[in-house]
Amino acid sequence: MAKRMRWLLLASLVVCISASAASAGTLDMLHQRGTLRIGYVVDEAPFSSSKPDAKPMGYAVDLCGKVADEIEHVVPQLKREYVEMTLANGFDGVKNGQVDLLCGAITVNLERREIVDFSQPIFLTGASALLRKDSPDYLQALFIDRSAAHSVSQHLASTGVIGVRANTTTDAILRKAQSTEISKTRIADFDTHEDGLKALEEHKIDAYFADQALLMGLAKRARDPSSLEVGDRLFTHEPYAIALRRDDGDFRLVVDRALTDFYLSDGFLPLLQTYFGSDAPMLHTQIMMEHVP
Repeated sequence: MAKRMRWLLLASLVVCISASAASAGTLDMLHQRGTLRIGYVVDEAPFSSSKPDAKPMGYAVDLCGKVADEIEHVVPQLKREYVEMTLANGFDGVKNGQVDLLCGAITVNLERREIVDFSQPIFLTGASALLRKDSPDYLQALFIDRSAAHSVSQHLASTGVIGVRANTTTDAILRKAQSTEISKTRIADFDTHEDGLKALEEHKIDAYFADQALLMGLAKRARDPSSLEVGDRLFTHEPYAIALRRDDGDFRLVVDRALTDFYLSDGFLPLLQTYFGSDAPMLHTQIMMEHVP
């Protein structure tokens, strides 16, 4: 009987400790741990990427660094640990506490908000297509805005293969569109954007779909960038943000305050220029219109 009571007390203690950890805010945990775990999604240049034995880099990673600077005012001598994640496991990583922030080309939508919360927007874009100059006419007409546009009569009924990265919002939208139309177009999923680019260059697919900002960076890394075109027509609206733990208003306030302060600083436009070149002034205006004052 005494042994059974000890087991019950031990089980109750474990439950209490778990409940206490679950209810503790992120800032409280950072005070105890002393380390901010910054998750970053690989293969999403210029937003987040990494090279062997090097610190991750990218626009979103740099913004997460600005957030860490702000948190350090609340948690002195805060250390930073970068954790490589994927879109497939990143949101669960935030939910279960493996990482405190998730940085990358991360679209905000309702489905993801069931798992995580998000900061204010850090970027605005939309999905389009990366095409070869010899891609089928119907794709050229759908995504390249030219004065002498090709006929769109072939539309999605044309036979072909288009590629997309698996587990993305673009993948979900394309499959939903395909299910509502009579189409012979096949969708091929790829684990990385680089795999999709390779398939496009090798004529295994006719187009590769992703957010336009990602496609621009991807095209520059092609074997022959001059043979490719990035669509200038968008078929989705994709607001990017930093993913963080749900139901933690204090932590989100710190994150949003850090972003707003940086957006209003003299350093924001140069950062945009570093990653997006001549598009920086336009992007600066867009983000400032969406930011939390």
